[in-house]
Amino acid sequence: MSAEIWYRLATAEDAPGVARVVVDTWRTTYRGIVPDSKLDRLDYAEAAERWRRRLSEALPGVVWLAVTASGEIVGYASCGREKEGDPEFTGELHAIYILDAYQRQGIGRRLFSLSAQWLYENGYRTMLLWALADNPFRRFYEKLGGERVRTRQYQMDGVILEAIGYGWRDLQPLLP
Repeated sequence: MSAEIWYRLATAEDAPGVARVVVDTWRTTYRGIVPDSKLDRLDYAEAAERWRRRLSEALPGVVWLAVTASGEIVGYASCGREKEGDPEFTGELHAIYILDAYQRQGIGRRLFSLSAQWLYENGYRTMLLWALADNPFRRFYEKLGGERVRTRQYQMDGVILEAIGYGWRDLQPLLP
């Protein structure tokens, strides 16, 4: 039986919990995909400080949290304006991560839905997100109607990584 999960917006005080989700999910999801040197350098304290700054800034976007009844942050999704000026997609799901023990329980789908709803309510009618081509979870986006619309490359510690841009040309069908 899965734990009861609550959803809410993040504040700067949530930075350590979000950082833990980031570091832990990167290490479990991307091992064998991104260079080990990058994963081995991930640091909880540094990530928490970055998130504290980010959550303290008044940016055009939000971070949704999935939280257990005991207060543990087990997942998050961040969304807002598309960051690179894409001519077709104005909103972006910047990131979505769920701790391994809480995956396949509908948490990702709920965070995705909350993000799409926030974007729609704030005037964004389209959405883009980027996923590494070798990410085993990118089929999740395809199941939610994401269509492959872009590709690009990232360089990380000297390794070239392929990424796929998934697009939604109409957010309305994603709304609860």
